Amino acid sequence: MTSEEIIFQQYKLYSEQKEEFINRSFMTNKFYLFLILALLVTMFLTKGLTFVYGMTSSMIFSGAGMAICTLWWINVDSYNFLIKIKFSKVLDEIEKQLPVKPYTDEFEAIKDHKKNKREFLFADIQKALAIFVFMMFFVLFVHEFLKIVLG
Repeated sequence: MTSEEIIFQQYKLYSEQKEEFINRSFMTNKFYLFLILALLVTMFLTKGLTFVYGMTSSMIFSGAGMAICTLWWINVDSYNFLIKIKFSKVLDEIEKQLPVKPYTDEFEAIKDHKKNKREFLFADIQKALAIFVFMMFFVLFVHEFLKIVLG
């Protein structure tokens, strides 16, 4: 195998790993969405149940929902960091040795497109959704807490 073939094989391997990693990120997001949906359904099915110290099921599940949303945010951030640094940085370094630089060209095209148009990246949308759901659970938690405290 020549040096160019070895470099190309490494590039191909990292490209495939990056795509698999992105797919895993999507699957993780689907898991969090399913978990939140299941939590909401369970919360509404058990609405009105009271547990220890007057805590309602809505309060307990909204606390769990806030924890899940926090984990979701951290997970999205971690995947983005790994995709940008681990894979993109390595692919960029390998591309320097190739005659064509598809990832670099794609990144430049995206940067140029963003300058002309304000857009959210998919990761930003995921984070915004996690924040929105977190706030929904937070408001519900505070509402239930105030009902207990104020009677």
